[in-house]
Order: sequence, then structure tokens, then C-alpha cells
Amino acid sequence: MKITWIGHSCFSVQEEGYTVVLDPYENGSVPGLKDVNEKADLVLCSHEHGDHNARGNVELLEGNAPAFEVSWLDTYHDDVKGAKRGPNRIHILQSLKTGKRLAHLGDLGCPLTEAEAEALKDLDVLLVPVGGFFTIDYQQAADIVQMLNPRIAVPMHFCSDKFGFDVIDKVDRFALTEDKVQECPYSTIDTDLDYAARVVILTPKNL
Repeated sequence: MKITWIGHSCFSVQEEGYTVVLDPYENGSVPGLKDVNEKADLVLCSHEHGDHNARGNVELLEGNAPAFEVSWLDTYHDDVKGAKRGPNRIHILQSLKTGKRLAHLGDLGCPLTEAEAEALKDLDVLLVPVGGFFTIDYQQAADIVQMLNPRIAVPMHFCSDKFGFDVIDKVDRFALTEDKVQECPYSTIDTDLDYAARVVILTPKNL
């Protein structure tokens, strides 16, 4: 399973010639990032905000056999049961070939329930927002990583000097919550490979 960080909360997940794109953003909606221009067999969106639901920016392919079982957990974009920002959907992809599991937390804005945490056990890859303001903050994200203990945790939905919304946090404070962090100059990881740390910080493809 290959996972590529397109940028912001947008990822492509590939296996056996089948591609899923999650949370594509609208053109010009994320400062510093190029427009999404991807091809995929399936597009999944965590919620209907413009920086997460640009399905039209992904060219849909046909004819490839599905490579993942897709499930989801319906959560909230805030800590008041959606009253501020509405619902949020966590998507879980499980490889039909290897059984490896990936979860994309979307714009999660609240702690996980016990039942949700149970459903997210034994993850190979966790894509987790860390920037705060619109989502859980860096400490809440760190607590979730500690609780779920995925093989690989990839932070998303943060800003840097080159990209992102300036009202959200950089990745630095989240990174300090881990003993070991691997910062990568590339945008793709492969679950068939071993990494030096649980937290792997990628570079956006669309930078």
C-alpha cells in the first residue's frame, strides 16, 4: 500500500493498480499549494467544506477491481456535536490483499469515543490532523496516536512557512510529543517498508 500526501488533508492511497483519493481541496483554497490534479478509482470526502470535497478535481477511472474494503465512523468537526462546523467522517481502508488498515481522521474536532477507538485498533497507517483551530490540536492528536498506537502516524492539516492556513498550528509542537520522528523530503510512504519512527512527516506533493 502506497500513501501519498497531496497536501492539506488530501492523500492518494494505491494498491494493486487501484487508487483512492481522500479529501481533495478546491482550487486556490489552501494557500501555498498547487491545485489537485489526480486520477483515482474512488474519491472519499470527510465532510462538505471546500478544502475537503473537491471531487471534480479528481478524474475518475473505470474498470479496475477494488483493492480495499471501505468502512467509516461518523464523528464531529467540533467539540459540540457538530453545532459549530457540522459532521466529520473517518474513513477506514483495509487492503483486500494484505489486510493492512489505514484510517483518515478527516477534520476530527472532538475526542474519540471508546467504541471509535476500539474500531481504530491495529492500524498500519493513521492520517491525523494536528493543526488545531478547525480540528483537534497537537496535544489531542498526540493523545490519539498514543492511544491507538498505529505502526505509522502521518500528520496532516497543519501549516508551514510555505503552505497552509496561518490560523492553524505548525507541525513542530506535535512532533515534540514523540521521542522519534522521521521528517521526509518526499511525499510517499510504502507500508511494505520500515521507517525509523512511528511519526513520519511527509512533504506535500503539491508544494
